[in-house]
Amino acid sequence: MNEQASVIAVLLTEKTRRMMLDDAAINQLNGLGDVRWPAAATIDAADVDHLLRGATACLTGWGTPPFDPAARQRHPQLALVAHSAGSVRTLVPARLFDDGLRVSHAASKIAASVAEFVVAEALLAMRGIHRLHHQLRDGGEWLDVRAAVPQRLLGARTVGIVGAGYVGRAVMRLLVPFGCRVLVVDPFLDDSEANALGVFRVELDDALTQSDVISLHAPVLPETRRMIGARELALLRPGALFINTARAELVDEVALLTEIRSGRIEAALDVFDNEPLPSDSPFRHPTLANVTISPHAAGHTEEAHFAQGQAMVDEIGRLLRREPLHHEVTRAMLDRMA
Repeated sequence: MNEQASVIAVLLTEKTRRMMLDDAAINQLNGLGDVRWPAAATIDAADVDHLLRGATACLTGWGTPPFDPAARQRHPQLALVAHSAGSVRTLVPARLFDDGLRVSHAASKIAASVAEFVVAEALLAMRGIHRLHHQLRDGGEWLDVRAAVPQRLLGARTVGIVGAGYVGRAVMRLLVPFGCRVLVVDPFLDDSEANALGVFRVELDDALTQSDVISLHAPVLPETRRMIGARELALLRPGALFINTARAELVDEVALLTEIRSGRIEAALDVFDNEPLPSDSPFRHPTLANVTISPHAAGHTEEAHFAQGQAMVDEIGRLLRREPLHHEVTRAMLDRMA
């Protein structure tokens, strides 16, 4: 670093700051330069503009207001946005990439949490653990309950993964050791990569018709929006498990609800068109026993959050030392990322 300390702007709300930065990360950040912290618990666009004056790098996360396309014209010295969350699509406009602003994100640090969540949902469904629990709690007879709830081995199942990004690959790495046959739908995954991962590349319809479990991990792009509709859901095997921890926009939610209500498939849903999920949502109805719902929680573990914050503090350090960045998002990557 130069004699004059670099300015680092922390553009995190108090809630996000406590969630993402432990004491070690804060001490490390303070050692990198002149760190500016928000004065209030929340931040708005005016706060962002104020904190960015003279800043070389900034740390962003959930709750950071989106940058406007002219941000670098007002702050030409800003070299890096280090985003402690995942997607940068709604935070950093494409124009800022074109203007030379560098961006890193911590999406890879979320992957392990989502992958564990997906496997947990698959195990829960295959063994019917929630049904065993509720039937026993409701007074069911011991052996009758055991006989009434089918038990299936996850390792004997075929699992379809739609999307081979950070999360999709993390799910694959967990499932392959179980012994699952893993089918992957992703136009950017080549055969050599698939072989190295121990999975098989297929088209979407093949994955839907052959899989016992389907898990979505694709980004929302023009070609993937509502990619799963009534036609695609009808291809699922009876009793198949449909998991979505990615984005609700990938699925026609009305068609999905119709399919779940038919009782033909099971579902595990972590994302919805309307979030928070309204209290009167049909997905909350207790009679919908073949779906498990969660509040967009798949990526949220304490360990992952602190790893995300630490990764971006490290990234700012690399920038200031003029070292290669480890988590950079390029303009070319932006068009196919979540």
